[in-house]
Amino acid sequence: MTLQNLWLGVIGAAILVAGAIVLQLNRFDETGVASWYGPGFNGNLTANGEVYDMYEVSAAHKSLPFGSIVRITDLETGKSLVVRINDRGPFVDGRIIDLSYGAARLIGLSGETPRHNGRGITKVGIKVLVKGDGYYVKRPE
Repeated sequence: MTLQNLWLGVIGAAILVAGAIVLQLNRFDETGVASWYGPGFNGNLTANGEVYDMYEVSAAHKSLPFGSIVRITDLETGKSLVVRINDRGPFVDGRIIDLSYGAARLIGLSGETPRHNGRGITKVGIKVLVKGDGYYVKRPE
């Protein structure tokens, strides 16, 4: 092995490490506060025309296309969950996503755990896995 090959190997390894650090820094597409919604909306139509079932796993986001599949990670616990965007919201300043009650229970956000002190909010990271097509369910005329 020549000295030149050795240096190329060291430089290549440094680039790989630097790339891994950059990937780690860009782990989430968005971070902020998540909340959940349920009882007052159960059975109503979501913004994309589906009937909202608070016990199913879904979420509301202000701008992601309907049908997008995202991984939500609780930044306090590291627990994560994959949900589909089918509604718009949240409509509370400072929040970036509203989870269905079913999704909130699975990630431990429903207020039934002492960690959240009944608040039902936590800081999360959102990673878009599949960008949706924005499909709307045709509403009956």
